[in-house]
Amino acid sequence: MPTRGAPAEGTLVPIPTRFFVTSGKGINKTSELNAFDLALLQAGIGDQNLVSVSSVLPIGVRQVDRPRMLRGAITHAVLARFAGGEGEVVSAGIAYGFRTDGQGGYVAEGHVHGTQRSLKEFLKWRMEEIAHFRGVELRRINYRTEELSIPMDHYGVCIAACVFLP
Repeated sequence: MPTRGAPAEGTLVPIPTRFFVTSGKGINKTSELNAFDLALLQAGIGDQNLVSVSSVLPIGVRQVDRPRMLRGAITHAVLARFAGGEGEVVSAGIAYGFRTDGQGGYVAEGHVHGTQRSLKEFLKWRMEEIAHFRGVELRRINYRTEELSIPMDHYGVCIAACVFLP
């Protein structure tokens, strides 16, 4: 069995031992990209080099508060992102939960044109599907969502992330 944070046998990729969840939103008159950057900064991950990963919580991983992170670090994350334009309401978020058998857990990301309430319904359904496909049960499902009503003449972006740490 690999040491926590050390590469598993036969692989060069470390297994995360910790994770945190975060979210943010940004509004900008100039561009969607600037709004995305502001959302990342609000979430505390704007100075990271984000690498998108799929949605498996390793066995033994534990949730922590967001630590201070070094600028430019390669940072693995499950990222939900949704952009919109003037007059729109958009939401983005993640749901996460652990298996009842202690064998890790899963993360689902999603986004909608609409409210956090609609998004949570979708994320709940998605987590139920993840468990069903694998023939497992999940303990309590946790959510982290953002909703944004975008003003006229602006761009807006909502994000939510599950960030993995060694």
